[in-house]
Amino acid sequence: MIRAELLLRELAVRGYDLLAGVPCSYLTPLINSVINAPDLTYVGATNEGDAVSIAAGAELGGRHGLALFQNSGLGNAVNPLTSLTAPFGLPILVLTTWRGQPDRPADEPQHEVMGRITPALLELMDIPWQPFPTEEAALVPALERAVEHLRSRRLPYGFILSQGVIEGDKSPARPAWRPLPDLARLPPARREPAVFGQDEVLATVQRSLRPTDAVVATTGFTGRALYAQGDQPNQLYMVGSMGCASSFGLGLALAQPQRRVVVLDGDGAVLMRMGALATLGHERPPNLLHVLLDNGVHDSTGGQATVSPSIDLTAVAAACGYPRLFRIDALEALRDALQRPEEGLAFVHVRTRPREDRKLPRPTQTPRQVADRFRRWLQETR
Repeated sequence: MIRAELLLRELAVRGYDLLAGVPCSYLTPLINSVINAPDLTYVGATNEGDAVSIAAGAELGGRHGLALFQNSGLGNAVNPLTSLTAPFGLPILVLTTWRGQPDRPADEPQHEVMGRITPALLELMDIPWQPFPTEEAALVPALERAVEHLRSRRLPYGFILSQGVIEGDKSPARPAWRPLPDLARLPPARREPAVFGQDEVLATVQRSLRPTDAVVATTGFTGRALYAQGDQPNQLYMVGSMGCASSFGLGLALAQPQRRVVVLDGDGAVLMRMGALATLGHERPPNLLHVLLDNGVHDSTGGQATVSPSIDLTAVAAACGYPRLFRIDALEALRDALQRPEEGLAFVHVRTRPREDRKLPRPTQTPRQVADRFRRWLQETR
């Protein structure tokens, strides 16, 4: 068996001090040890894909990230592992457990299929893996193999953890409860909210940014429209990984606490992974500004309607713990929200019209080149 404290020490030596995950009983000693450690960060994600996205954002921000979860949820992580970490070249470490492992005593029936295909699923995603070592003497060589791959290939690497391998304190971790901000701060909703063109909103955003702001634009027309407004090295245009922009931004904000991170999101994307709002509202990074461009449709896939007109997403953000909330009824109000000097996690809700001009350019640089440029900009403006 391997002591959790030893594993965490060896991870920290290699720069891995931020872990994002979803619990599994196999991981209890490890997760509780991270939560109770004052010098480590554990971000409890609401699903496995968000854990991957948080770790990926931290990685691009210069802080090595590890995503850990039960293999039953590995399917939830397929999207960002194939369309976020792969195209951008983000080498996160993945630790998945092995419920339903073949040739072991029978597990719960829901683990049978995933237990059988877990190694093959990683291989299909071109993620090299190794069984997590069962003896402490094998731990350092195993980690060195993983780190060598991460450094040389700049792509994820996986460990598959069998039952009973990690030992440590299984007592309850520190409570995660945090008081909810006063819901009376929720701005009243207008019966007929103001609606703006996406391009004028994005132009206002660009003009209102601070020189050191990092911008993450969600996949689809938002990223392409921002690119069309003016390509900048501080702008990251998400591809694939729909709904992951806010979790990615959270990881980036945790890795770059001295810098404001502005996430430009869409209603379809937020609805797809709405649990991320709860994670952000709990973590409350003071340097993250979450701007929702809500046009009520999946614009880049043909304009099919979303359900956002039936939902008060600003109220959802308030209930999730966002301390600052803005309903934008004028472009001047958007500029004011972006230029306010005070810090604190903020949700900025802007209604926009579906696009009429659908011929938007795509970045001429590859996603990896965009990420490399973004990383260099972060280093140069530190």
